[in-house]
Amino acid sequence: MKIISLIPWADWLALVCFFALWVGYARFAKVWSRRRPSLLDTTNRYRRYWMQQTTARDPRMLDGLITQTLSNTPAFFSSTSILVIGALFALLGTTDKAAELMSEIPFAQATTLIVFEFKIVVLVSIFVYSFFRFSWCMRQYTFVALVIGSMPPPESFESGQFDRQQFADRAAAMVGSAAETFNDGLRAYYFSFALLAWFVSPVAMVGATLIVVAILYNREFRSEVLSILKD
Repeated sequence: MKIISLIPWADWLALVCFFALWVGYARFAKVWSRRRPSLLDTTNRYRRYWMQQTTARDPRMLDGLITQTLSNTPAFFSSTSILVIGALFALLGTTDKAAELMSEIPFAQATTLIVFEFKIVVLVSIFVYSFFRFSWCMRQYTFVALVIGSMPPPESFESGQFDRQQFADRAAAMVGSAAETFNDGLRAYYFSFALLAWFVSPVAMVGATLIVVAILYNREFRSEVLSILKD
């Protein structure tokens, strides 16, 4: 393809490193959490506690309000992603002026117009991915509301007609899946900031990506919030 020859090899190498670090960290976080509980795994424990309490509550209006509140955050990020995508497409119409502006930034590497547009397209694809993750997270919270609404009354659990733990585990797994999907979308936002450094230089993007990975690791495995929740 012609685009391959038009993009410098340094940019291709930086892009490969960017996605390798992104995918690699996502995989590492999932595997490492089996040895050292992550923030997501720890909060999943609280989600299980929550759903166990839900099976004993009647009416369950409080649980519906909590579910609605949790779905507000991915709804916000989903709509924000659409706005960012629209702004980036608008930027594609004025790439010549934007590239000229970037060239005036100290230490910024001069690039051709097609390379500048390619970087914007990659940035758009990241926000498209985040939009799909956040919108899927919103849908999963509607499923959570359905699962909670379909729970039988506490008396049915106490009489042994239904298995309380089975209902609680199913609902907790659904909430945990929604939280993991939201985490994927939020992680895309973090890495999109690292990609902005690509407009300065490929080396800057790789450095920014490593910084983002370090921040994510610290927040997911070494944060003060995690220590409080574990205690």
